[in-house]
Amino acid sequence: MQAIESLVSTLSGWVWGPPMLMLLVGTGLYLTVLLKGMQFRALPHAFRLILQKDHGHAGDISHFAALMTALAATVGIGNIVGVATAITLGGPGAVFWMWMTGLVGMATKYSEAVLAVKYREQGEHGMRGGPMYYLAKGAKLPTLGWFFALFTALATFGIGNMTQANAVAGIFESTFSIEPWITGVVLMLLTGLVILGGIRSIGRFTSYLVPFMIIGYVSTALVVLAVNASEIPHALSLIFYHAFNPIAASGGFAGAAIAAAIRFGVARGVFSNESGLGSAPIAAAAARTRDPVTQALVSMTQTFIDTLVVCSITALVILTATPWTQGVSAGQLTSLSFAETLGPAGAIIVAVTSALFAYSTLLGWSYYGEKAVEYIAGGRAIRVYRVVFVSVVIVGAMMKLEFVWNFSDLMNGMMAIPNLIALLILSKVVKRETDRYFKGRAP
Repeated sequence: MQAIESLVSTLSGWVWGPPMLMLLVGTGLYLTVLLKGMQFRALPHAFRLILQKDHGHAGDISHFAALMTALAATVGIGNIVGVATAITLGGPGAVFWMWMTGLVGMATKYSEAVLAVKYREQGEHGMRGGPMYYLAKGAKLPTLGWFFALFTALATFGIGNMTQANAVAGIFESTFSIEPWITGVVLMLLTGLVILGGIRSIGRFTSYLVPFMIIGYVSTALVVLAVNASEIPHALSLIFYHAFNPIAASGGFAGAAIAAAIRFGVARGVFSNESGLGSAPIAAAAARTRDPVTQALVSMTQTFIDTLVVCSITALVILTATPWTQGVSAGQLTSLSFAETLGPAGAIIVAVTSALFAYSTLLGWSYYGEKAVEYIAGGRAIRVYRVVFVSVVIVGAMMKLEFVWNFSDLMNGMMAIPNLIALLILSKVVKRETDRYFKGRAP
């Protein structure tokens, strides 16, 4: 078993090395240029579309519910611990490169959703779409589509299930002294109540949960930043200066080179918003819409909200506090930064928010896995998948997960490869759909 763990860890390191990060960001840059910076010009229009309802059109859930389902999967532990990790290992400059990843990632996320809606199809259990469908029907690469579905189905039990359940159990054990098995049982029951009803149930629930948890977290962070307002200019100067200049070791901080800032900023940004991985377009394909571009514009806001709002606010809270200079571990950094201003209440708020973020990720990824399993084994496999997915939650809450994390990272990387191939092959399709939509219309 140790040999397998070592192999998976090595393969994960290769897959998520500089070539993959360059491919992800490079694809986003290419699509940004191809679409003439559409994500910047059309962003106000995209936000206006979020609450628009396309009644009578094909699809299972509204634009808003599709966005909330995708946000449920992406706004997670990465927005709290991931940002702290980027700063701990890459210094303040890593935040700048995280922003850059988000900005070009918006074009990637938009393109994924255009293709997901364009090539989706009506199935026995509602709309089905995503990279496996646009690989097979658009790029004419059905074998790659099948492999994408396989990697997604495997990843969902790791990054979308056991690691999230484990994170919630760990948070509640350390903060409230609740035994992991108790958290696992409760989480298993709560998950089953939502996902056994399918995408409509998930969409309804996340439409309430996700805005509540994001607004609650952002509001609390804004209170912290208001108290520390005088430190914000200095924090911003650190971000911009050390994006292009190394930061020396001081106090408990180990220092970081420019290469580290770029590497960890890009890596954490990609893991946070998932642009290019191919997961979010599975949810986008379920939206009720008459036009692929409409839902794609809404989906694009997901990356903006995740990286440029939630991650940015987390970063500013950390950099306006002092723990990041004292050698605090990434797992505790955000909590201690909130607590410096709000006292014990700050740590409790971060703990509860982290648990909600992890739970929402579990719900969103359950749907991704469901559609992947349906693609591989047909609609009859969905009910079995849901039961197995719910049952695995308690296992994740109670076990050590280093191997599962490495395996999940590997599967996520393997998802990204066929998806990026499809995006590059079908980029002209995305441009054609975009030009048609905006012809005669001010974005």
